Amino acid sequence: MEENPFGKLTAAVGTHVFSRRTLLAVTVGLVSGITVIVGEISLATLIFSGSLAAFTSEGVGLVLFGCFVACLVLALTSGFKGAVSAPPVPTLIVLAVIAGALTVEGEALFATMVAIIVVCALATGLCTWLIGRFGLANLIRFIPYPVSSGFVAGTGGVACLVAFSLMGVELEWATLATLLEPFVAANWGVGIAYGVGLYLATKRWNSFLILPISFPVTAALCHLGLALFGVSEDESVRAGILFAGISEGRLWPGFGLEDMALVDWGAVAHQIPNMLTLVLVTLLCIVMYVGGLEVAANRDLDWNHEFRAVGLAGALAGLGGAPPGCMVVPTSMRSLMFGVDMRFTGIVAALLIGSTLLVGDTLLKLVPVPLMGGVLLFTGIAMVDEWLVKIKRRIPASDYAIVVVMFITITALGFFEGVAVGMAITIAFFVIRMSRIQVIGPRYTAQERRSKRLRPIPERAILQGAGTRVHGYRLTGYVFFGSGYPLADRLTESLGDDPRPRCVLLDFGGVSGFDFSSVNALGRFMRAAHGAATRVVIAGASPRFVDELRRNLSPPVFDGLLFVPNADLGLERCEDIVIEDYLATDGENGSAALLETVADAMSHQLDRHAWFEDLVNRLGDWGQHCEYEAGDAIVATGRPLAGVQMMTAGRGSVYDASGTRLGQCGPSDVVGSRSAFEPRSATHSVVAEQACGTLALTAAAMRLLEEDDTHLAVELYRYIIGAQSQPWESTQSLDKREAK
Repeated sequence: MEENPFGKLTAAVGTHVFSRRTLLAVTVGLVSGITVIVGEISLATLIFSGSLAAFTSEGVGLVLFGCFVACLVLALTSGFKGAVSAPPVPTLIVLAVIAGALTVEGEALFATMVAIIVVCALATGLCTWLIGRFGLANLIRFIPYPVSSGFVAGTGGVACLVAFSLMGVELEWATLATLLEPFVAANWGVGIAYGVGLYLATKRWNSFLILPISFPVTAALCHLGLALFGVSEDESVRAGILFAGISEGRLWPGFGLEDMALVDWGAVAHQIPNMLTLVLVTLLCIVMYVGGLEVAANRDLDWNHEFRAVGLAGALAGLGGAPPGCMVVPTSMRSLMFGVDMRFTGIVAALLIGSTLLVGDTLLKLVPVPLMGGVLLFTGIAMVDEWLVKIKRRIPASDYAIVVVMFITITALGFFEGVAVGMAITIAFFVIRMSRIQVIGPRYTAQERRSKRLRPIPERAILQGAGTRVHGYRLTGYVFFGSGYPLADRLTESLGDDPRPRCVLLDFGGVSGFDFSSVNALGRFMRAAHGAATRVVIAGASPRFVDELRRNLSPPVFDGLLFVPNADLGLERCEDIVIEDYLATDGENGSAALLETVADAMSHQLDRHAWFEDLVNRLGDWGQHCEYEAGDAIVATGRPLAGVQMMTAGRGSVYDASGTRLGQCGPSDVVGSRSAFEPRSATHSVVAEQACGTLALTAAAMRLLEEDDTHLAVELYRYIIGAQSQPWESTQSLDKREAK
């Protein structure tokens, strides 16, 4: 059951309002709120600059409203208590790109930009909420690590470039000479010094007070410097050192429903590709930020719950004209580091941000533009250092190459192009790596590996000589175009072996999936095998794979394929084909040569059968003759073994608990021989494949036999032990399989 956030809030206010922990939570919340306000004002001016500079006040109000709403919603609903939210930097940078691409003028420009923000926020919030509602978060959380790292590094690079632009630095040859002009140099000099100094300070001292304290102190020093040099407010505004176009009054709302009539919907439609990019970028940020928070806090979060919370926050922010937001990892972690991971912390931060909207925007006149650029520069440097420089020691060279390429592409061309290039390279590397993985195991023949079928000596002798004409392959993993074509080439080349294979067994038991390219490649091999009179036996293939072959092979080729449920039955069918070919081709001469080859083994088997029949006749009064129909269980798994059973007729198959055939038994074989020496339960089952007969000897009967006829009992035990050690038997007894 989900906790009631309002109940938790009441408990926090009513019970802990004067506790030390609550006071510390208020302090952390205030510092977090100030940090968000300072950072988001810098980013908001990034969007509402250039032709939108006249609407900076309204734009700052929109961004701060989104921070307020998202912080409040996530503080009440997120699984991470103390979460603080803000629009992701990449989201705001994409919005800045959209703002720079708009060609609308006048009041319609601001209305059109607000409409774009609303549509993007609602679309992002809805997508995020639906992902969480239908439990789909796990499908998008596994973004390749190099792509995520390159995305963050590229975002840092773009933030640095935008920071320079905000400080009046245009990286063009024509404007380089203007960089040394007094006001321009003062602008970028102060901004770069503050941004770099802020970064070095945070590296040297791990204190969350550095930004909230240094920012107002540095702003005061800037104003003091302007006063000492006699620079008026108007001159500062014209030089870009202070904001222009700031209106008096509240920061929000800066627009109304009547302003929507000014929207240029044609311009909105023209920005749909960039808007889709923004939705994708925001979803990527949510994935990375939730994952980063989970890793940094060393705790598991319910991703679907977090997506629902973030989606709700984004949609509500969008209704107020604000961009979507999500939890900020460094700011959210602050509450955990100080041991005040309470919802009250996020609520305090949200209330502080909301109060800024009501106080008014006159305070923004006191914020020097270079410091805003410095904060953005600090953010970009920190991201580049962490995700482009330090990450080199943690990931392989090939993955790091993806990060570098994405960083260069994003900073030079844009986010969409960078993500596309990164995913393309990742997929290419994946294909190369997967194609190097052998989906086909070492080839084996029927001479090296036999089926579990019990065969007479002549057939075993045939397979010993002609078994090389059966080629067996076990396939594993996912068969796709990168591995399917080399597989088909290898199989096709094997058709030219001497002697040419009569059967090719393809065991699909270990295949997890396939694509159409692999089906097409294997179909090419099957057509070649059909032309070479080589029978292809396919074991354990999925119905979908069979249907694909049926649709893509001609009827003669498809009808020539043999489909079996598992590799053992497939090997048995291949053995049958080779044996039939041998008998049909060699005729009487071959039979005579075969008889000469197996004469000794057959003589030994005949002697053993004679011994067995004599033993059964002498044991007739001590045992019970049992009859089984085809399909009857001679022995059932888990059932106690009453004694041993000596097979006198028919044939049975031995299966394990999963239903896999382990072997066969026939006349002169012994089932349950271990029970002759101690009580035990059957670990395997024996099922009659045809009508079978056995002589069953119970443990009690064998004890009486030992007392009455010691010589016969010794002979019986000697036979049972010998039945497990004859090298020419494929399956001598159930107990031999149990021992293995």
